[in-house]
Amino acid sequence: MRMDAVDQRIVAHLVADARASYAEIGAKVSLSAPAVKRRVDRLRADGVIKGFTAVIDPAAVGWTTEAFVELFCTGRTTPAQLTVATRRHPEVVGAYTVSGEADALVHLRAADIGHLEQALERLRAEPFVTSTRSMVVLSRLVETPTSVPL
Repeated sequence: MRMDAVDQRIVAHLVADARASYAEIGAKVSLSAPAVKRRVDRLRADGVIKGFTAVIDPAAVGWTTEAFVELFCTGRTTPAQLTVATRRHPEVVGAYTVSGEADALVHLRAADIGHLEQALERLRAEPFVTSTRSMVVLSRLVETPTSVPL
C-alpha cells in the first residue's frame, strides 16, 4: 500500500497521540474530521495501522531492569518452538531469530536484578536452550514509539 504525505502525517500524529480526535488531526493536516476518519479506516483496512494501544512506562510500574539475552539452542529448534517458549515468560517483551552465532535474541524487563536472574533461570530451563549470553541495559539512548520511521 502506498501512503501519501498526508497519510504519513496522519500516522505520525496518531503515533504521537492515538487519543487525538479526528478533528484535532484534521486541523493539523488541513482535512475535515470525516476525511481523516476515512483515511484512518483505509490505513487500518490495508494493515498499515494494526491497532491502538496504551504505552506503559516500565519504570512507573516498577520494572526498571532490562536485558538482552542471546539464546543458543539445540540443532533443530524452530522459530515456532522459540515463540511458544518465550511467550510463557511474562518478562519477555520481545523475541527474535537472528543471524550470527546465537539462535535468538530475547528482550527481558524485570523489577530488579533478582527478578531478572529468576527470569533468566526459567529461560535457561527451556529444554532446547543449551546456553545464554546476557547483556544488562545500563541506559536507553534512543527509543521511538514506532519502529517505522515516518
